[in-house]
Amino acid sequence: MTIASDVSDAPATPAPEHAPPCAMVIFGGSGDLTKRKLVPALYNLAAGDLLRQEFAVIAIARADMTSEAFRQKIDADLHEFATMPIDQAIWDRLRNSIYYVAGEFGDAGTYARLEAQLGEVDARHTTGGNHLFYLATAPEFFAGIVAELSRAGLLREDKGAWRRVVIEKPFGRDLDSARQLNQELTGVLHERQIFRIDHYLGKETVQNIMAFRFANGIFEPIWNRRYVDNVQITSAEEVGVELRGGYYDTAGALRDMVPNHLFQLMTLTAMEPPISFDANAVRDEQTKILKAVQPMTHEEVLTKTVRGQYGEGVVREERVAAYRAEPRVPPESGTETYVAMKMLIDNWRWADVPFYLRTGKRLPRRVTEIAIQFKRAPFVLFRDTPVERLSGNRLVMHIQPEEGITLRFSAKVPGPHVHLGSVSMDFKYSDYFGATPSTGYERLLYDAMAGDATLFQRGDMVETAWNVVDPILDVWKSLSPRNFPNYRAGTWGPAQADELLQRDGRKWREIPT
Repeated sequence: MTIASDVSDAPATPAPEHAPPCAMVIFGGSGDLTKRKLVPALYNLAAGDLLRQEFAVIAIARADMTSEAFRQKIDADLHEFATMPIDQAIWDRLRNSIYYVAGEFGDAGTYARLEAQLGEVDARHTTGGNHLFYLATAPEFFAGIVAELSRAGLLREDKGAWRRVVIEKPFGRDLDSARQLNQELTGVLHERQIFRIDHYLGKETVQNIMAFRFANGIFEPIWNRRYVDNVQITSAEEVGVELRGGYYDTAGALRDMVPNHLFQLMTLTAMEPPISFDANAVRDEQTKILKAVQPMTHEEVLTKTVRGQYGEGVVREERVAAYRAEPRVPPESGTETYVAMKMLIDNWRWADVPFYLRTGKRLPRRVTEIAIQFKRAPFVLFRDTPVERLSGNRLVMHIQPEEGITLRFSAKVPGPHVHLGSVSMDFKYSDYFGATPSTGYERLLYDAMAGDATLFQRGDMVETAWNVVDPILDVWKSLSPRNFPNYRAGTWGPAQADELLQRDGRKWREIPT
C-alpha cells in the first residue's frame, strides 16, 4: 500500500534565501572529502540558486600547484562525482571563484599566504570579510590549524564580519581527548563560531524526525513508554574499510559511529519537544537525553554490548576478504567492525523502553533506519477467532539509501473468517516531493554559512556522548576479544547480537536485502 500524493491543499513552499556572502576556506582541499562531497555539494547549492555571486572558495593543501591547475583538477573531479547533470554556465561561474594556496598546516607562512589570498578574494568577490574555515583534515590537525588561524588574526571578528570553523568528526577518541579538544577550540573561539559537522544530519529524513513527531497530533501522544515496546536504530554498510585500514584500526566501529551518528539519531528520536527550533533549544533537549542514558557498570558492558569483526564472506555475490586481510590492517587485529548495544533512558517518557543500536561493516546491504516497535494490542477481542496472535505496529524511518517512512499495521484479510494480515503504508521522499540530487552536505554547508547550528553538535553534547561510551571502551580495552573474526562478511553480524535481544524476548527487525 502506498500513500497517495496530494499536495494541492498545501501552501506554496517559500523560495529559500541565498546564503550570505562569504569566502569558504577548505583545509585539505585536495583530499577525498573535498572532491567527493564538498565540491559537488557546493555545485548543487549553486545550481539551486542558494549561493550568492559574492562567494568564493580557497583550498589549502600541501601539493605545489597554481589556482588554475587546481581548477582543472576539480573540474575532472566534479564530472566524476557530481550528483546531477552539470550546467556548464553555473559550473564555470563557481569554478572561476575557486583559488588555491599551497602549504603545510603547521607553517606560519601558509597562513600569511592565506591572509593575502583572502584579502584579494574579499575585494574581488565582495564577500564582506565573512570567512568559513572548513577543516577537512585528519583530526590530529584540528587544534593546530585553529591555533595558527588565531595567531594570524584570521579568527578575529570586526566591522560586522563573522568567522566560523567547521570541524569533521571524530571529535576526540574518548572523554579526556574530547574535553581537551573543546578547551583548545574554545580558548580562541566562541562556541557560536564552532560547527561540529555530522553529515548524517544532512539527510532529509533525519531533519524530518522533528517535523514528523511534533507537527502530527496522531503520533506525538503515543511516542512514549506506554505505547512503545522498543526502538531499533541500524546503520549498516556493505563496504569494508577499503583503503582506510590505517585509520580505522585505531578507531573501530564504536568510536567511528556511536558517539556521533547513532547518538544523534537516538537523541532526535527520544528528545522532548524543544520550546522552539532555535539551535540551542534543540540541542538542549538532545543533551538531556544523553545525560539520561543509564550508565553501564563494567559488568553490564559484558551483557548489554556486543562487538564483532568480519571474516571473509560474500557480499552481493562477490567474495570479499576478512578485515584482517585488508590493506594496512594488522593480521591479528582486535579492532571491532561491528557494534550492538542496549541503551536505557532514565526519564519519564522512556523508562524501561530499550533502545537497541547496531552498526557494522560488510553487512548484507547499506541501510540506515530507525524502527519504532509499538506494543501489541490486547488479544481478548480475538480469543474466539482463528487469529492466533497479534503483531505490534511498527513505524520505520528510512534514512539511507532511500529516504522515507513506512507504517505497518494489521488489517482483516477478505473472506468469511477473521484472518489478519500485515500491510504497510510507504512514503518515499522521491515519489512525493521529487528526487533532489544530494551529497548530504548541502544543507549543512548552507546552515554553516547562515550561522544556524541546529544540525551541528555542541561541545557539551560531544562530552556527554563520550561519557556514555567511555565505560565500554575501558572494558573492551582490558578484555581482548578471543573469537575474532566472529561473523562472515555478508551476514547481519555475530550471533551474540541476536542473543542480546532474545534475552529480552525480542528480535532485530528483518531488513530486506
